[in-house]
Amino acid sequence: MNIYIALLRGINVGGHKKIKMADLKEMLEKLGFSDVVTYIQSGNIVFRDASGNIDLLETKIQTAIKNRFDFDVPVLIMTHNTLNEIFQKNPYTKRLESGEIDDKKMYFMLLCDQPDPLAVEELSKVSFDPEEFIITKNVIYLFAAIGYGKTKLHNNFFEKKLNCQTTTRNLRTLSKLLELSFLKN
Repeated sequence: MNIYIALLRGINVGGHKKIKMADLKEMLEKLGFSDVVTYIQSGNIVFRDASGNIDLLETKIQTAIKNRFDFDVPVLIMTHNTLNEIFQKNPYTKRLESGEIDDKKMYFMLLCDQPDPLAVEELSKVSFDPEEFIITKNVIYLFAAIGYGKTKLHNNFFEKKLNCQTTTRNLRTLSKLLELSFLKN
């Protein structure tokens, strides 16, 4: 059985697309997933499944949410190893460890598709001081110096500029998901 982390975009935000985690867990168990664990209300799930096809799993969960809750929710699924690699490659790690960067202002914008290389090149030339970001093929590392609630560098901004969907998690949430998925090994 493989261990997966599913990230849902845009649920339980501002009173929209409300899904109780208990209902989500029950739905996933009825789909045949095992050892389902949800973490906080923003759509973070760790589960086991025999499938090796992530695209199929994403479609299965997205379709089930549409059928059960009657709204579309983008779903991004990855393995523990993929998420851990993203975490380990954080270019801000040394600055976080030294205290130069507040860990509450460190975000990971996980990309559902690879961004347009020309758009990445153009966006990387622009300064948004004091905010900082680094775009890779599967994640945007964001230091939201003024806070994520105030920054202009949010999901919608990057989705429009890079023409790909994103879902954002803070450092604490990403760390917890890695811990939960590691414990299932």
